[in-house]
Amino acid sequence: MSAPIAHGGGITGAAATFGGRPDDWLDLSTGINPCTVVLPDIPARAWHRLPDRHLIDEARRAARDHYDSGEILPLPVPGTQSVIQLLPRLIEDDRIAVTDERVAVTDKRIAVVSPTYGEYARAFTSAGFAVHAVDDLAAIGSEHRLTVVVNPNNPDGRVWPTDTLIALHDRMKAAGGLLVVDEAFGDTDPALSLASRAPQLSNLIIFRSFGKFFGLAGLRLGFAIARGDILARFEDWLGPWAVSGPALSIAGSLLRSDVSPIRGHIDERNAGLHAVLKGAGLQISGGTALFTLVTDARAGDIYTHLCRHHILVRKFDYAPDWLRFGLTPDPAADRRLGEALQRFER
Repeated sequence: MSAPIAHGGGITGAAATFGGRPDDWLDLSTGINPCTVVLPDIPARAWHRLPDRHLIDEARRAARDHYDSGEILPLPVPGTQSVIQLLPRLIEDDRIAVTDERVAVTDKRIAVVSPTYGEYARAFTSAGFAVHAVDDLAAIGSEHRLTVVVNPNNPDGRVWPTDTLIALHDRMKAAGGLLVVDEAFGDTDPALSLASRAPQLSNLIIFRSFGKFFGLAGLRLGFAIARGDILARFEDWLGPWAVSGPALSIAGSLLRSDVSPIRGHIDERNAGLHAVLKGAGLQISGGTALFTLVTDARAGDIYTHLCRHHILVRKFDYAPDWLRFGLTPDPAADRRLGEALQRFER
């Protein structure tokens, strides 16, 4: 088993090192909407009973309409991390089922367009697969059993056009492989999503996050979009009642709501963050509506300085000149961040 990856969050650990109460820290280390939406009413039976089929089906229909996945009913999962960890098992399952000798000789090679969310490489490496970190789709060949593309990418915000990803899918399919497209940050720009094309792309798996856009990461909810036999295997491996009744109830309501005000508020907060970062003379080098990547040779010192002011951002061991800033929740937090950055000794 490979070493755990340090992700965003971790306010408790930061407070233990730099002082202060966790509740007093400003957490900008994640890509989660900092302005949690108003929760809909949750029926008492959702708390009282095990999640029944009708509750699951309603959430799946709401997700289908929200993501525009056509005939595919997205599968609710307890956070997309849960199905990322099932991908190696899915590939091993497919390898056993393959009868075409041309495909059967494919070895355990996985392509991950990198740098990106580290849990993909960790899941496959831990399962004994050879993970190839590639920086361009042209580097993906017929030897790769599965390819992972995060679109838009975390942490640099890189995006791939839908036509380019469809062409990659067709190449992967011709070689007997699968394409996984992680659209965890896709809700802020639905035009980037492949969900509407998924019914025609049989070797495609899409992961969608629920908590990032709605600001409900603690709910631990995501959706998988793929052909029926793949979703059936995920559902079987996750076991019964994998997603809680309250989470399904909330999803069924919010996915049917008007989300344009949420997108508008996120854009407003993104503009506020950019103004602070530019005002501090920092170089914005990428990002999405939910986070911004800064490149600076002094990134490590800036990170420590902000921690001393009880502000947590995301640093990267593989890119010591990068810092990722999540959105601030309000103008007061903009001012707090701006004042801390102005105190940094250049």
